[in-house]
Amino acid sequence: MTEKELEIDDLITDAMATPSPAKSMGDPGITPLSPTHILKDSEENEPPRHHFVVVVAIDFGTTSSGYAYAFTKEPECIHTMRRWEGGDPGVSNQKTPTTILLTPDKKFHSFGYAARDFYHDLDPTESKQWLYLEKFKMKLHTTANLSIDTDLHAANGKKVKALDIFAYALAFFKEQALKELSDQAGAEFDNADVRWVITVPAIWKMPAKQFMREAAYKAALVTRENPDQLIIALEPEAASIYCRKLRLHQMVDLGSKTALNGYSPTDNAGVGMTQGDRYVVVDCGGGTVDLTVHQIRLPEGHLKELYKASGGPYGSIGIDYEFEKLLCKIFGQDFIDQFKIKRPAAWVDLMIAFESRKRAATPDRSNPLNINLPFSFIDYYKKFRGHSVEHALRKSNVDFVKWSSQGMLRMSPDAMNALFKPTIDHIIQHLTELFDRPEVTDIKFLFLVGGFAESPLLQQAVQNMLQGRSRIIIPHDVGLTILKGAVLFGLDPSIIKVRRSPLTYGVGVLNRFVEGKHPPEKMLVKDGMRWCTDVFDTFISADQSVALGETVKRSYTPAKPSQQVIVIHVYCSEKESVTFITDPGVRKCGSLKLDVSGTESPAARREIQTLMQFGDTEIRAMAVDVATSRTVKASIDFLGQ
Repeated sequence: MTEKELEIDDLITDAMATPSPAKSMGDPGITPLSPTHILKDSEENEPPRHHFVVVVAIDFGTTSSGYAYAFTKEPECIHTMRRWEGGDPGVSNQKTPTTILLTPDKKFHSFGYAARDFYHDLDPTESKQWLYLEKFKMKLHTTANLSIDTDLHAANGKKVKALDIFAYALAFFKEQALKELSDQAGAEFDNADVRWVITVPAIWKMPAKQFMREAAYKAALVTRENPDQLIIALEPEAASIYCRKLRLHQMVDLGSKTALNGYSPTDNAGVGMTQGDRYVVVDCGGGTVDLTVHQIRLPEGHLKELYKASGGPYGSIGIDYEFEKLLCKIFGQDFIDQFKIKRPAAWVDLMIAFESRKRAATPDRSNPLNINLPFSFIDYYKKFRGHSVEHALRKSNVDFVKWSSQGMLRMSPDAMNALFKPTIDHIIQHLTELFDRPEVTDIKFLFLVGGFAESPLLQQAVQNMLQGRSRIIIPHDVGLTILKGAVLFGLDPSIIKVRRSPLTYGVGVLNRFVEGKHPPEKMLVKDGMRWCTDVFDTFISADQSVALGETVKRSYTPAKPSQQVIVIHVYCSEKESVTFITDPGVRKCGSLKLDVSGTESPAARREIQTLMQFGDTEIRAMAVDVATSRTVKASIDFLGQ
């Protein structure tokens, strides 16, 4: 500790030497002693590194998932998983659909194409008993008070625990990857030699990230005792790491609309990145769209985030919902709801048929798109309504959709483009707002990544919006960009040196009451001392830059010497400056737990020094008993366990 810091500490400790009254924070009387914000050499607090043999990244997507890996001895060589059986026509199957099937007694049965095909082949009476889930990842983004007990609904309407489903999926990938690694090595591959990386959207809140980690513990990917074996990576960050390494023959420049050839493929500055270049990564997936702004710092090529991650639930499944709305308009919401429950496998078939047509939509298409209606749809509709599908189409006032003689829905290109419009409009609105921000100027490149980036309709909309302000680059293997970047991130997690905090975090404390400064209703008198309650002690502010390894330091004192656990409520807000924990927009979002059992000390007043790190993809806490220098078990929980 530097002399200067000691002085600051002493001043603050003296000023607040009175132990705080128990009311202090809805917590057992805790007084903050030392609000110092210091940049620490991160090595000091890190346990000795385990040397992993391989990094395996799992891209757990809303619509499709996959894994990739690289051996630490040859980091340049990234292997994407073996090809899957049973791919769809017109869809490249490096990844598998994020679909899962459980037996009627809720045991794991299969994942991906295998789950879909098996479910499809079940007899309709049987299939109603089986639990089939798809597109379930979005639930983690949309659930406001996510907890370990959050439920998901299978296609047959039955409830299952989300944690179980996520754990089953991760266990499936663990098994596949270890099997592939064992086959390569010619011997059983040890899970302890694997560093796992799981990707999540950058706009996810802390509870959702923690939920993924809990699912990984449940799937035995890693153990709680060894949390560092798993890294949570942010999807657009992974994409960014991969994009800045792109060689010229690995991408398409939308401006010139051709693969950038004619240059030496060994030229690493494929995109021509130079010191200080700023670029935006637009990660358009199935569920979410994530926007990040990075600046490159050479020679090491470290990355710095210039503006907090933004985006929203504007992924390509929005188009599926629009299609569903269209069907409801034509055939009636009551019929569609019934059909989904009574013929779940046929509904899945219909959506698969739509998916392949969705990929055929282009801005300049003139011929109609035909969508095959499953026989059971036509049949069930007649039973349900007493008239034919054809009659319904004629009667409905939906223009652009006709019935073709081959028993198909015939959509005009305009009808298809209309289904894309709401989702694309959201993305463009978001991009426009981002580019209007003062921090986001001189953007040299815009990288369009994620499965949805392949859509020519989206590409054209982005081009029209940017009007040539930045070069739009699309990597060739756009659906695998995140996977490959996540492997690179797992090999060197320190590559992103500076991030921006998405929220303001802090705790409630007591301060000496100052007349004229503090509102009288916040005054509390204890032992003749006047205190101001509910003061928000800011750990970090929204959009503040945080360097990797930078820590926020606070000291806390147990209210009673016998106290075993200190629990401190953590509050957050989207606003940059917060005065009181009762301010509008401030909510309790987690708790900091300090396990002080077994560290009894003779000192009259124990001081527990807590270090929190906000510069990583997850928020971390460490703590030390100052008198004995013993480590205190510290954890930050955002799932309210």
